Amino acid sequence: MITTRAPVDATGWRSSPTHREVNYLRTHKITVYVPTDRIVARYRIETPVSLDEATEAMVSEQSTGTFTDVPLETEALRRRHAAAVEDVTVLGESDRATLPGAVTPSPRGEKGTYTRAEVAVSIPLENVGHSIQNLLTAVGGNLFELRHFSGIRLVDLDVPAPLAAAYPGPQFGVEGTRRVVDVWDRPLIGTIVKPSVGLSPEETGDLVRELVDAGIDFVKDDELISDPPYSRVADRVTAVMAAIDEHEATTGKEVMYACNITGDVDEMLERADTVAEAGGNCLMVSMNSVGLSGLTKLRREVDLPIHAHRNGWGALSRCPQLGFDYRAYHKFFRLAGADHIHVNGIRNKFAESDESVVENARAVQSPIASEDDIAMPVFSSGQWAGQAPETYRALGNTDLLHLAGGGILGHPDGPAAGVAHLRQGWDAAIAGVSLEEYAADHEELRVALDHYGGSDG
Repeated sequence: MITTRAPVDATGWRSSPTHREVNYLRTHKITVYVPTDRIVARYRIETPVSLDEATEAMVSEQSTGTFTDVPLETEALRRRHAAAVEDVTVLGESDRATLPGAVTPSPRGEKGTYTRAEVAVSIPLENVGHSIQNLLTAVGGNLFELRHFSGIRLVDLDVPAPLAAAYPGPQFGVEGTRRVVDVWDRPLIGTIVKPSVGLSPEETGDLVRELVDAGIDFVKDDELISDPPYSRVADRVTAVMAAIDEHEATTGKEVMYACNITGDVDEMLERADTVAEAGGNCLMVSMNSVGLSGLTKLRREVDLPIHAHRNGWGALSRCPQLGFDYRAYHKFFRLAGADHIHVNGIRNKFAESDESVVENARAVQSPIASEDDIAMPVFSSGQWAGQAPETYRALGNTDLLHLAGGGILGHPDGPAAGVAHLRQGWDAAIAGVSLEEYAADHEELRVALDHYGGSDG
């Protein structure tokens, strides 16, 4: 019998068990005011026209208006459904447009230049109902194509409690994830199966056996592998769980394996059942690939933690005057049910700044509408023990996954030393001891410091 699906109650809806019995303190708390009847979206804009004209175009496009008056857009209808400008803060001016396609500055503009500003717009909840898909359309749809803007970026989003309550949110979150692996006083230390593609199920199982014997807490597939012909999910999860189960039988230690099941909705549900039948304890999906509906369906149907990878995020974010800030965008996927969400890492190999990484991790750890929707940030990308002190100082807590691919698998003394050195780095960070001092009597950390080039510990 397959037990991964949640039971159906008398109303026909699936209910899920709670995994939030443990309360814990956080160093960083963000209090968010969320109105109950209106959505508030905050944008950073750049416009060649006056701010009055630009903001009028925003609220019109996001609610009742079109390019011309229409008979049925009555005053009564506008009072009930129109978006409204709540706040405008001028940031400065630019003498050139960031994006192509905008109108040319005219005397109506600010001195013939492009004005930059932050704008808060509210939209009646009634317009979108209890639908995060329609919410995304309202705050991130055709608005981005208006010729009134040479730059527009959604930077934050307040979601009303009734809309948030309509979605399941994280099922496991921080406490439930910690309960699976029984790790409570430090971050979960993890890695990624490398090479990303090409390994057979048997080779993957052998690698995971080496990793679990080394003391790892968490192992995940790379985003590039889901169910290819040479490594089907059924074969791969069987090989991996055999290694994990053997380790647990010997040591009592359970290791979490996030098996990538990304695919069509029906495929994901079938693969989730396969993972559950094999004794698996975590599912991984590429959240931008499966979308909000796919992730929501998976969350409602499955009783396993969901590890959400954000690959593709750079296409939505790298231009500072276009797209989305992650602190706004990730909220959709948290509400849909992600338990772990990637946020990049300090001193990562990508283009994101450390300040952005930390801000986004704090956002993942902060409520959207309640404490129940908090998820676990995943730090990864070019990580090793050298980033542990910085990460701990910046975040102020250990409620995170710290993943090191090359940082563990590439340690000169092998994966066991790779796991040990990352644990030692966090032990030092939590104790307030420099990595160099801690490495004096911890060989794995000392070798890593020499190999990876020092630290900022």
